[in-house]
Amino acid sequence: MTHISVKVDGTTYEDEVEPRLLLVHYLRDRLGLTGTPVGCDTSNCGACTVDLDGESVKSCAVLAVQADGGEVTTVQGLARDGEWTALQRAFHERHALQCGYCTPGMIMAARDLLRDNPRPTPEEVRQGLEGNLCRCTGYQNIVRAVLAASGQEVTA
Repeated sequence: MTHISVKVDGTTYEDEVEPRLLLVHYLRDRLGLTGTPVGCDTSNCGACTVDLDGESVKSCAVLAVQADGGEVTTVQGLARDGEWTALQRAFHERHALQCGYCTPGMIMAARDLLRDNPRPTPEEVRQGLEGNLCRCTGYQNIVRAVLAASGQEVTA
């Protein structure tokens, strides 16, 4: 067992973990933060995307011990006092989800994209989210939601 200290969604946790425990399983099974889904478990789909020290990562490809001393933000840690972020509202208002399985990872990846590029073009949104897969929506409303969250409206 390895001792870790990690701040997740503003709360610091001290735990003993198996060195091979994936961050996604630590978040879900140990901390009960089930808003981060296990998608493919191979880092292909991006459903498990979280922020680790300000960078977007697929939590199924990161060991919990690699987060030791770090700060993790999950989709559950975005809202403040029950108020969604502009990005979360845009996903809801633009119907940028269907089954919702990819939504947490899409939102976290889009958040990272907007942090680096606050006014992306539609093509830049598509490129920025290409590591996150959606099997339901066709991506159009996801792109529209990200653009809306950046203050841009797309009518087509």
